[in-house]
Amino acid sequence: MIDKTVANCGEAVAQVFDGASIMFGGFGNPGVPANLIEAIRRQGTTNLVAIHNGAGIGDFALGGLFQDGRIRKLTASFPINPGSWAFRERYLKGDVELELVPQGTLVERIRAAGAGLGGFYTPTGPGTELAAGKEVRIFNGREYVLEMPLDADFALIKAYRGDRLGNLSYRKAMRNFNPIMATAAKVVIVEVEELVAVGSLSMEEIHTPGIFVDHIVQINRDPRLFDPQKERSAS
Repeated sequence: MIDKTVANCGEAVAQVFDGASIMFGGFGNPGVPANLIEAIRRQGTTNLVAIHNGAGIGDFALGGLFQDGRIRKLTASFPINPGSWAFRERYLKGDVELELVPQGTLVERIRAAGAGLGGFYTPTGPGTELAAGKEVRIFNGREYVLEMPLDADFALIKAYRGDRLGNLSYRKAMRNFNPIMATAAKVVIVEVEELVAVGSLSMEEIHTPGIFVDHIVQINRDPRLFDPQKERSAS
C-alpha cells in the first residue's frame, strides 16, 4: 500500500528548488503550513515565486521568507496588513515584484488550473489597472476580463488530519485556500496535526483525496503563529 508519509519537514521539502513557484495555503494565520515554510528557510531555497492570499506576518514562516530575501515575486490579494512589515520593506526597496489579484479571481484562477480549464471571464477589474493588457469582452452589455489559470511547481498546505495515503480533513478556517491549492500544483506537500490510520476518516470527512497529495508529514502546531504579542510588536 502506498505510504506518502515522510519523517520530517526537511525531508518533505528537499525537492523544492531555487526559482520554484509555490502556493502557500492559509488565510491570515489559520491553515498556514508554517513548519514546512520554516524548513524551506533552513534549506536556503531562494528566488521563489510565492502565491498566497497575503504576505505573511512578522518574521516567521512566509514573513520570514520575505525577511530573508528569498522571494522575488508575490501573487496575492491582501499583501499589506500591520504584520506584513517584512514584505513591505522588501517591496519598497524594489526587491519583490507584486502581482495584485482580487481574492475571488485568485481563487478561481487556481481552481481553473486544477480543473484543467483554459481560462475564464470575470466582471471584476474592467476599466482598472488590473485589466491592463488583458482581453475584455462584453456579455449581456457588461464588460468581462479574461483571466488565465494559475498553477505552481509546488503547493505547501496544512490539514488537521491525514492518513498515509494522503487523504486530508481540514478543521474550521483551515478549509480556506488549502483544498483548492492541492489540485493545482505539480507536487503537493502537506503538514498535518494528526496522522491517523487508513480508514479512520469517513468519506464525509475527506476534503482532499489522497490522489492529489505527494508527501505528508505529521507535526505539532507551532505556537508562534498564534502569539498575539508577536503580532502587536510587529505592527
